[in-house]
Amino acid sequence: MFLLTVTCELRPTEDKGKVIKALSNLFDLDTVEVVEGFPYSRVVGESRRVDSLARLHRLFRQERILDTVRSVLIGNRVGNSVEFKLHKQSAYAGRANIVTLDSESPLGPVVVRIVSDKIDDVIEWLAPRTAGGHPTHERPMPKV
Repeated sequence: MFLLTVTCELRPTEDKGKVIKALSNLFDLDTVEVVEGFPYSRVVGESRRVDSLARLHRLFRQERILDTVRSVLIGNRVGNSVEFKLHKQSAYAGRANIVTLDSESPLGPVVVRIVSDKIDDVIEWLAPRTAGGHPTHERPMPKV
């Protein structure tokens, strides 16, 4: 079992297409919809495929932030799920930057929630242990 849910606010000054592009730069989502709400609408995307994280997997290595990502993922793991936040404007530029405070992303962060019965395998694949900033062992994409 695997479920990826990606959510971010859609501020009145933002272009819906650009916010959706920001999400698609990081994830290969099965569905994306705008949910009207107050004070802001939200863009919500979902996928039931672990390979929808492949772009993010690549970007974590490209950005050289595996140690930070691993620390955040392990620290935010609760039961069979993990939640973390990414900078929305960076996502639009095709970059993956972790944020720890919502204020670090002025237009609101992208909230990523992963639920899996093999959450440890997903974490180990996304952000393996490193030595000198390089993965000590690259694991294959988990079969979930």
